[in-house]
Amino acid sequence: MTKPSITYSNPVLPGFYPDPSIARAGDDYYLICSSFEYFPGVPIFHSRDLIHWEQIGHVLDRPSQLNVADRKSSDGIYAPTLRYHDGTFYMITTDVRGIGNFYVTATNPAGPWSDPILVPYGGIDPSLFFDDDGKVYVTAQQGADYDSHAIQYEIDIATGKALSEPVVIWRGDGGPWTEGPHLYKIGGKYYIMTASGGTAKEHREIIGRGSSPYGPFELYEHPILTHRGIEHPIQYLGHADLVEDGNGDWWAVFLGVRLVDSGYSVLGRETFLAPVIWNEEDWPMIDNNEGTVNLEMRVTRLPGGSSTKARTTAFSEGSDDFDKSGLSHSWTFLRNPAEGSWSLEERPGWLTLRGQSAGLSDVGQVAFVGRRQQHVQAEWSTYLDYGSIMDGEEAGICARRDEDAHYEIFMKQEAGLRTIGVRLTVRGEWLMAAEVPTDSDGVYLKIRSDVTEYSMYYSLDGQEWIKLSGGPARALSPEDFVNKMCFTGIVIGLYASGNGKTASGKAHFDWFVTRQTRGGN
Repeated sequence: MTKPSITYSNPVLPGFYPDPSIARAGDDYYLICSSFEYFPGVPIFHSRDLIHWEQIGHVLDRPSQLNVADRKSSDGIYAPTLRYHDGTFYMITTDVRGIGNFYVTATNPAGPWSDPILVPYGGIDPSLFFDDDGKVYVTAQQGADYDSHAIQYEIDIATGKALSEPVVIWRGDGGPWTEGPHLYKIGGKYYIMTASGGTAKEHREIIGRGSSPYGPFELYEHPILTHRGIEHPIQYLGHADLVEDGNGDWWAVFLGVRLVDSGYSVLGRETFLAPVIWNEEDWPMIDNNEGTVNLEMRVTRLPGGSSTKARTTAFSEGSDDFDKSGLSHSWTFLRNPAEGSWSLEERPGWLTLRGQSAGLSDVGQVAFVGRRQQHVQAEWSTYLDYGSIMDGEEAGICARRDEDAHYEIFMKQEAGLRTIGVRLTVRGEWLMAAEVPTDSDGVYLKIRSDVTEYSMYYSLDGQEWIKLSGGPARALSPEDFVNKMCFTGIVIGLYASGNGKTASGKAHFDWFVTRQTRGGN
């Protein structure tokens, strides 16, 4: 028997990259994730070996495909599914509180993708299945909580028109939130796979098998993926998708959370990878409370001939000097950016932001451009030139969960007096934690995070850094929500706001540096 000889690190996509879905086209693999209120929507990655992922773009990158300008946090784009069939890529998803369920197509996964094609039925988490006889099915979640179930119907893939009425095909294992359904045909049998238990401590992946795409499906008696009953650094496992590689090996991508301290994670739900082992009864096994999904994984082989230990290439490490014609794919806007709210051309080599009327606690088009936090212990810094600041305007750097939870350090002007301040917003209530006067047009700003705290620093010369204030890390975690469950992790962003009006002054950021500190997650 061949012993495992290749080591790779989990998660393969660290940071807020939940609800992964994967498709193979020849020797190439493509993976997508949920994006919720952020724009462009649905980041897409490419790999040859399943562990090194490079972001090649976004599926929904123009307003005709996605308008989330007025969407609350954790609304927007939910749980996309990616499929490849007969030379065409398909991405199907839900625009929650928007146009509902739809799919887009492309012959090149880097884009351009088509405008949305609507499908008529289903709540959230739609998936596509292409059967051998040419029929195409939509499988989707319907209902809520313990009434959640999967429905299915046939469509005309050219138009999205339903060719049959929706039928309930799967009610899960009796737990709440039967969601994220995927239908597969493997070895002549149909498998229906879904998450169950909600995307927290009871999260699990379950599976059923039948002889037709409509079932009936026999439920396998145990979850095929969960850590709900064991002490382990990775929790909340579930919402999986399967892929077969060119060697005939099977793999699963799924979400998980690396909890720290007293049981929270500011990074949110991340993308993990594990091999699939088929048991003697032809059921796919991933990790049913066995602890085999780990931060360091050992396998006998990977596709693409990879033979070295390596972490993903999808980190947004290093420096961005804003000297290119466009932003790199790792940047994301908070909702659709308002026209004229940002520019790389106005002052070459700088990112220019023009504050809008909406601020960080508002649901609106905030002038905010950010990157996902990918390490617990890290720091982010920038240089801000704000010589054109006017009264009521501010700009700076922010650690954002949603409109109810965010920390920022910024320059602001009121009644002609300019200050550098730190504001902490927790559970919808804000506190001006510190404020110092300045007569400078420019300031260096930094946010540093560790397991327990976010610390905010400023410098006037780029050498001597002064800690102005800090706030507890737990208060920014998705676990610390009050009225509405949070599905995102922290995004570190550069922002500007006119605080009730469009700003006349413009904020210029010279660079943005991300650095991991002291090892850590």
